Amino acid sequence: MVILIRADASVAIGTGHIMRCLALAQGLQSAGHYPIVVAAQITPNLVSRLQTLDIQLINIPHELGSLDDAQATIALARLQQTSWMIVDGYHFGAEYQRWIKSAGLNLLFFDDYQHATHYYADLVLNQNVYAHPELYANREPDTQLLLGTRYALLRPEFLQWQGWQRSPNPAANKILITMGGADPDNVTLKILQAIQHINCKLEVIVVIGGSNPHRESLQQVIQSSRHSVHLKQNVTNMPELMAWADVAIAAGGTTSWELAFMGLPTLMLILAENQRAIAEKLGELGVVVNLRWHQDVTTEAIATTLTELLSNPAKCRDMTQRSQSLVDGKGVERVLECLVN
Repeated sequence: MVILIRADASVAIGTGHIMRCLALAQGLQSAGHYPIVVAAQITPNLVSRLQTLDIQLINIPHELGSLDDAQATIALARLQQTSWMIVDGYHFGAEYQRWIKSAGLNLLFFDDYQHATHYYADLVLNQNVYAHPELYANREPDTQLLLGTRYALLRPEFLQWQGWQRSPNPAANKILITMGGADPDNVTLKILQAIQHINCKLEVIVVIGGSNPHRESLQQVIQSSRHSVHLKQNVTNMPELMAWADVAIAAGGTTSWELAFMGLPTLMLILAENQRAIAEKLGELGVVVNLRWHQDVTTEAIATTLTELLSNPAKCRDMTQRSQSLVDGKGVERVLECLVN
């Protein structure tokens, strides 16, 4: 079965939409299906990643979410003789879904915060911890809802860690910093400035995406840091880095479910409105420490909170247990079952 995946990535959009679709695409490949990514905007690093994974990419030169966009995608679906489309992006609303369905195609539609006024899709997937049916009162009678972290999509490299147990480190000092694929506001720089307030020696790995435009400024700060800091870009071994770390400082995006699966105690910052509900709910559940909006928290507060968490193995152990109870790693399997059946 050929399945078209319509999603985009840029500094402004971020890379999360395509990255979570990649988890589904790799699952489709493993099950013998043929996923094709269709994009109007995509970053060079993701083009390379798709090539490495042997996933076909087709570019379309249209305004995101427009009628031209939908018509071009529908034409591709007919050319490829596929009956299923997967659509992920906040620029795809109710009209886009209606156009796809009117063309006779089956549709899996990603959603995070009820951004469409109506849902025409066959399947609506919201993998977030706060998802509930009342968000989708405006939907077609036969629209099926896939809600909650049991549908959290993890790439194959994470599934290799199924059953791994984290042991809290009494001398915790290893920090993983990851602010998403783009980080347009350079919040990573603020985190690096914050750890300068910490006197105990830290080992730090900073992960940035290929669309991050701030590499040079980050390198300058790292060179003068009192800690051992290493900058990594376009990593493919994220599970190993999460297993290595004692604590993460992360944005509240799709990485949240990877961190939860790996049981990594996390200080979470909100970088965009679509991350707010994730950080707030995970904070309420005791899965993360919610530092709230990045522009409202001081570097001193970040340093103080990090120091307190590093010195509290019992709290870290509790956060690990709570987080791993949320994500069992079977999300891709569950979604594929709905697609195929």
